[in-house]
Amino acid sequence: MPEPTCSRMTTKRSPSKRGATKANARAAPRAKRASVVRDDSRFAEVIALIEVARAHGYQAVNTVLVKHYWELGAYISRKIASAEWGDGVVKELAADLARRYPGIRGYTRPNLFRMRQFYEAYRVNRKVSALLRQLPWTHHLLILAQAKPVEAREFYILAAIKERWTSRELERQLRSGAILRDAQAPKKVSPALRQIHPTALDEFKNAYNVEFLGLGDEHAEADLHGALLRNLGRFLTELGRDFCFVGSQYPVQVGNQDFAIDLVFFHRGLQCLVAFELKVDKFKPADLGQLSFYAEALDRDVKKLHERPSIGVLLCATKDDEVVEYALARTTSPTLVAEYQTFLPPKAVLRAKLHEFYARLAPEDAVAPQALHPRRRK
Repeated sequence: MPEPTCSRMTTKRSPSKRGATKANARAAPRAKRASVVRDDSRFAEVIALIEVARAHGYQAVNTVLVKHYWELGAYISRKIASAEWGDGVVKELAADLARRYPGIRGYTRPNLFRMRQFYEAYRVNRKVSALLRQLPWTHHLLILAQAKPVEAREFYILAAIKERWTSRELERQLRSGAILRDAQAPKKVSPALRQIHPTALDEFKNAYNVEFLGLGDEHAEADLHGALLRNLGRFLTELGRDFCFVGSQYPVQVGNQDFAIDLVFFHRGLQCLVAFELKVDKFKPADLGQLSFYAEALDRDVKKLHERPSIGVLLCATKDDEVVEYALARTTSPTLVAEYQTFLPPKAVLRAKLHEFYARLAPEDAVAPQALHPRRRK
């Protein structure tokens, strides 16, 4: 805050002194701000330690909470299975807990039955039950409500752990089946991409679901481009973690000509720039020439010394996989071709591909903590 003025004092001051006072008052906030900046720098390591501790604390609380709900669900399940309890007893239990713990809203009758459902859904699958504490309770409620087959639930548990989905993204994935749809066909990439960026196949998709853009069947490239920018946060989530937005209509100059790349991102994991070219019609081999040109321009004029070669992504409305394969075979640039989809796929198609993709998502990708099942004494 600025220093208080001296307008209420009766002692008169010379103009020069008043000017000095005002100058000092103006300088004080600047000095204070400078002090704050220095403090931020000096205490950066302390702040980092606090943030790590807070993250670990949240994870610890979540672990205890999920384990607690599992144990409550197991107890209620056994009581009901043995006919000792009925639905009315659970209602009485909820009322009693509400009186005992008036500030806690997690023990309502519906929640107690959800805990029972949570336990009964995974009690026979020890492999899955060992992973449950890695996800928040909200994630489990979404999976229980929207993924009915046992295999589907296990798949989404593994995928949410591996991809670190927020609850909002998990709900979108469940609703759209985007990650399942991506498994329907092998990814179309150039040999150069496989050689230069061998891990890139795990970072890109065969199809990107952009139903959230609200585009109609007939739309122009400008419509697609503008909608992606207006929904950039959601598009970044669809792209996957480690993608950072760099620019739109990104300018590059080659010779005396100016060019503009539709969208440019940076991938933190691959340590490279990624150029996206948008096409609202079917893939044409000629499109790859323009994309390769842009990737080369980024490498020569934009890429920093420590960064790896840029990648080009052609995002088109539809493609003939055989035509794409032929076009990419002789391309010397690290490029790939993917589709964007503005509609939700039929559920029957997703169910047909579930087992195929589930087999490709190795359980070893998720580090399992100690199982929720308590050890039984011999």
